[in-house]
Amino acid sequence: MRADRLVSLVLLLRQRGRLSATALARELEVSTRTVLRDIEALSAAGVPVYAERGRHGGFALLPDFRTELTGLNHDEALALLVAGSRRGAQAFGLGSALASAMLKVVDALPDSYRNTAADVAERLLIDPETDLLSRRLVAEEVPDTIVAEVRRAVFAGHKLRIHYAAVDQTPKWRTVDPIGLVTVRDQGYLLATRSGADRTYRLSRILAAEELAEPAQRPDRVDLDQVWQERSTRFRTGGDQVTVLVRVNPARREELVGTALAVLTEEADADGRLRLEATFQDSRHAEWALWQLATDAEALAPQWLRASLRNRAAAIATRYEAAS
Repeated sequence: MRADRLVSLVLLLRQRGRLSATALARELEVSTRTVLRDIEALSAAGVPVYAERGRHGGFALLPDFRTELTGLNHDEALALLVAGSRRGAQAFGLGSALASAMLKVVDALPDSYRNTAADVAERLLIDPETDLLSRRLVAEEVPDTIVAEVRRAVFAGHKLRIHYAAVDQTPKWRTVDPIGLVTVRDQGYLLATRSGADRTYRLSRILAAEELAEPAQRPDRVDLDQVWQERSTRFRTGGDQVTVLVRVNPARREELVGTALAVLTEEADADGRLRLEATFQDSRHAEWALWQLATDAEALAPQWLRASLRNRAAAIATRYEAAS
């Protein structure tokens, strides 16, 4: 919306001083022609913005043009700035809105808090894109138009039609009653019901969405944290679970335990390795978990899992032998 863009333009000039039309266009993600039109609109509205010509010229505001918000102490301001550094808003298509809100928060802070709060916020990093092993944590890409439609239906309490691509299934249209949105490790989920049954949909698998005018059938109040915990528990305890007997290097125990649904028994072998009986969501889950541990883990049972891991290792060995 243009009104929001005009406010963001003013706040950018307030916080960064003189900026060129090119720099403003880059920050606002518009053309330089749009920036020039916005500058004219601000001047006509009485905002004291002026142009400085020359190599280092640009647009600026007259000194002391600002509004000030009182009531925020230093820790409250810091909390808002740190919250603005989190990536959860991206999962719900609110990244640009969050950036705009942070500009307004910083600009509204009293002088005594603004600089120190911003400096301290730079010392905190929340959810970096890579871990210590340089493994990139990739957020799922969901078109803004789809996320916006889902978000509107959730907030308005309306039914929602989604074209959903479930795993190993042909995409189908479904009409659901949306309850809320959850983000976990940069993956977004829609919690809903369909024909009265609980359903959880991954946002990245929604191919299209349409908010309907019909009111959703859902309770007036909801505890999303409790709903998510209940559905997570049902997911972990449902499906085609398998139980595996495995020997593992004690140094890799936590990796295995962190991946398994549950550890039923555990004892130490004479050679120092641990013998665990663990359950996994299904056969693919079990095979993947043990493959990650390479020679630090050995599946003792069931036999089909040993055969599957052996065949995978043989295929890898054949591939590299052929390459040499």
